[in-house]
Amino acid sequence: MRTILALVRKEFLQVLRDPPTLVQVVLIPVIQLVVLANAATFDTGTTRLAVHDDDRTTASAALVTRLVGGGEFEVVLATPSPARGEQALRRREAAAVLHIPAGYAAALTRGTPTAVQLQINAEEGAVAGLIQAAAQAGLADAVRPRVLPPGLVLRQRAWFNPEGSYTDWMVPALLVSLTTIIGLLLTAQSITREKELGTLEQLNVTPVTKGQFIAAKLLPFWLIAMAIFTVGLTIGMVAFRIPTVGAVPIVFLACAVYLVVALGLGLWISTVTRTQQQAMFVAFFVLLIFLLMSGLFTPLEAMPAWAQTAAHANPVMHFVALMRAVLVRGAGLAEVGPTLVGLGMAGAVVLGLAVVQTHKTMA
Repeated sequence: MRTILALVRKEFLQVLRDPPTLVQVVLIPVIQLVVLANAATFDTGTTRLAVHDDDRTTASAALVTRLVGGGEFEVVLATPSPARGEQALRRREAAAVLHIPAGYAAALTRGTPTAVQLQINAEEGAVAGLIQAAAQAGLADAVRPRVLPPGLVLRQRAWFNPEGSYTDWMVPALLVSLTTIIGLLLTAQSITREKELGTLEQLNVTPVTKGQFIAAKLLPFWLIAMAIFTVGLTIGMVAFRIPTVGAVPIVFLACAVYLVVALGLGLWISTVTRTQQQAMFVAFFVLLIFLLMSGLFTPLEAMPAWAQTAAHANPVMHFVALMRAVLVRGAGLAEVGPTLVGLGMAGAVVLGLAVVQTHKTMA
């Protein structure tokens, strides 16, 4: 234990004496969390709407008013010409065009089926989907009473995130990604830095075992990453008011276990590469796959079946799901226990690989 503590002290001194590393560890994660939490939003704001009303009745006017009244849409153009509406889409003067056909009010009076058309600029597919969902929600009250049987009232209630706040859903996941990025990149450079400086050969002639060497490399960055996670979670709770429905100690326990996986993977990368540049390339390659297949930006259900299966081997996906489950849904230890066990097993495997590979590269 005394040997490990001496090596841990050496690692801390190396970090403290390197100003660029200090900035990377302390300042960059805070800035990224604040910026990304405000930038990575699914909120499209107010959608510019052009209206082509061929009916021109109080019923058609009420339909437009109901759609605009929710605050999701703003009428920027009212035109009797369908060509002018399409022109507004092409020129990006409007993001959607609502076409109300002639006879709309009469059809409603007779109780016969009728349809209105919403043309959406679908250059950006995700944005188009959000606009479509907002339009369906805005027109739901106009359609539902005529679809449901008489006397039946449908009442909806959104659980866990009733206001649909993107920060409640996104900030916990961003915190996971930033903690992973910083921890993985730091450990990926750790052993390769020793190789480039020539200090690795000096360690080879000491009685330090492989396990002690890896443990000493892991512990300092584990403590640093836990500190970064604590600061980020505090910012999320104070600045963004993310919910903490579940027990926060479960989140810290999960982070402690998960960091063994993430940092162990960084150490393994550091053992199989020869220079810091190679380590950074490999680390970025791994991070890109992990983040894109974690459900952070796109839902796992939207992925192909093979990708969904492969995503279960992604530790970032499991920690993101756990963070959202505990903080937003209020999941307990019984629900997330299997995930913690799986992360612990993955950490043991990755650290074992790092120890074995260190034996192959240290001679």
